[in-house]
Amino acid sequence: MPEQWHAVRSSASSGGPAGAWLRLVTVFVSALSLAACGAQAATPSPPVEVTADVTAGATAKVTEDTTAAATPEVTTLEVVERPEWFGMEMTDVRTGEAFTINDFEGRVVLLETMAVWCPTCQKQGNEVVRLHELLGRPEDLVSVSLDVDMGEDEELLARYVEKLGYDWHFAVAPLLVARALGNKYSAQYLNPPLSPMLIIDREGNVLGLPFGGVKSAESLRGVLEPLLED
Repeated sequence: MPEQWHAVRSSASSGGPAGAWLRLVTVFVSALSLAACGAQAATPSPPVEVTADVTAGATAKVTEDTTAAATPEVTTLEVVERPEWFGMEMTDVRTGEAFTINDFEGRVVLLETMAVWCPTCQKQGNEVVRLHELLGRPEDLVSVSLDVDMGEDEELLARYVEKLGYDWHFAVAPLLVARALGNKYSAQYLNPPLSPMLIIDREGNVLGLPFGGVKSAESLRGVLEPLLED
């Protein structure tokens, strides 16, 4: 060991000027290390990858005011060959018949994830009723509601649908379908109070709507009319 370094260590032990200097350097290096760790911890996780807006004229997001008529911002979640989950079989609790999303190829699908216990979901369902009335109940618009609460079964969902008088497709989402929605697009699709909704256009492109707040019938019409006209 060099004599100079030995002297510094000896001074540090004795509390001399060199020891004070060494302690100051040690504190400074420790502070830099903590700051670097903090910066690394604060780095946000990468967002779900999405592409550009479907329409250049997409406008502001809808708030919780269900009377708002602003058109929600639509985000393209997937533009590929029809994804695998489109072919996964589900059971409509209203009719007992099996169906897949592929059955609606060439039509526009409005898909909502929900749960029986969720009051926001019921409000959103009532807006879907109004939406179909505003659009004149077009045959090429299909509504599908998927119960993503694994604790709820088809019998419970069927009673819920019958009580509220809803007349579109309702199914308990199979685990693989729920997993596909959460993993491919966003885990928020498994959080019913956020009123998650997506649209599948005639070509099979998956378009996401904003999370949070009930989307009014008028705002949904603003998104769907151009897709129905294509």
